[in-house]
Amino acid sequence: MSSEAQLPAGQPSGDETVLSAGARIAMQWRDLGAEQLGAALRAMEPELRREHRERMLVLELQREAEQRQHEDRQRERADRRHTVELVVGGVIALAMLGSGVYVAPTNGWLSALLCGPSLLALVKVFVLRRSDPEDMRAVSLAGRIASNAAAQVQQPQQQPLPPQSPPVV
Repeated sequence: MSSEAQLPAGQPSGDETVLSAGARIAMQWRDLGAEQLGAALRAMEPELRREHRERMLVLELQREAEQRQHEDRQRERADRRHTVELVVGGVIALAMLGSGVYVAPTNGWLSALLCGPSLLALVKVFVLRRSDPEDMRAVSLAGRIASNAAAQVQQPQQQPLPPQSPPVV
């Protein structure tokens, strides 16, 4: 299948465009001598250089515009991600705080875990995007203290059963 059959009528391919332009120039200048042809080509050279510079400038401007668009999209994505992280952090903080207040009358140790350093550490991770080793140490210490308090509270509640007398026969 020839390239002419693949293209719409009247539109030569890229190589054919160059060849047809060259053929047109050759037809126009075929009667000129070598010296006159050389002079004509030297006269065309500044125009060709100018056209080349224009094309290169247009390509550079297009590349810069695409780069700006890419940076804008990246910035929008980062802003959207930060907003989502803030919302998620707020929802988690409110859920932990609400849960801590809800369980406070019956389980003070669990309330201390939910409303203490773990709440602050999670909010810091989501809002400030930071987590320091001191935060994890504080959460661990609070967890141990709450577990110890829970164990001490549960021990007095377990009263020994009174001794059973043997059944009478």
